[in-house]
Amino acid sequence: MNQVLEKAKETAGFIQGKIQTEPTIGLILGSGLGELANEIEESVVIPYDEIPNFPVSTVEGHAGQLVIGKLNEKIVIAMQGRFHFYEGYSMQEVTFPVRVMKLLGVETIVVTNACGGMNSAFAPGDLMIITDHINMTGANPLIGPNESEFGPRFPDMSSAYTREYVPVLEEVAKEIGIQIQKGVYVSVSGPTYMSAAELIMLRKIGGDVVGMSTVPEVIVARHMDMKVVGISCITDMAIGEELEGVTHEQVVEVANRTKPKFIKLIKETLPRL
Repeated sequence: MNQVLEKAKETAGFIQGKIQTEPTIGLILGSGLGELANEIEESVVIPYDEIPNFPVSTVEGHAGQLVIGKLNEKIVIAMQGRFHFYEGYSMQEVTFPVRVMKLLGVETIVVTNACGGMNSAFAPGDLMIITDHINMTGANPLIGPNESEFGPRFPDMSSAYTREYVPVLEEVAKEIGIQIQKGVYVSVSGPTYMSAAELIMLRKIGGDVVGMSTVPEVIVARHMDMKVVGISCITDMAIGEELEGVTHEQVVEVANRTKPKFIKLIKETLPRL
């Protein structure tokens, strides 16, 4: 048996032993956005360091635990903090929790992140529906032997983000009075923020925002035929010609300010997924 599959089954079995319900929606909560997990009712909380085969989140703004329970009448499993390639984990380790979610019964995954805005029409504090992505990490989580029980050797990424959910998000945003953007997310390896020349290049090839996560998780989710919703929180402007520099503390601070509308958008969208 493939080692990743074997470990994922072991981990899923451990989590199943802790819960009484089957989650149908997975939430991956990025920097400064983990507070949504505190809204989950009848929750079971499992720290990452107690879960067999799980990595441990090392980034400020990531609590490092799974929260399983009910959110607006949906049974969800939320990652309160994710893993990143730049932490030294392999792409397979970064995406391992998505494998486990699928084995637990999750069919739809909501990926969120804090990112830099390269589109001059955007502003810090905006939320953006991810309509597509560009993988500039230099790696792919599917490199290596393929486990057919997970998915095909050559999965299609032509609609990585489930198109039918884009108008749903737009409708919910309109109903609750939130202006929302749409665009393409570029994933880079990090941990350095991009140079001015790099940002200009990424914008010219079609990117609207840039960040250090999300795409590996989406690739693995689509490999397993999961539906995907992507939402970015734009925490700073990353326009090469006007670059002034940014710190992680600034990113988390803007994400924290944006939390109320982010939480409202997710909660109101869940019943329609």
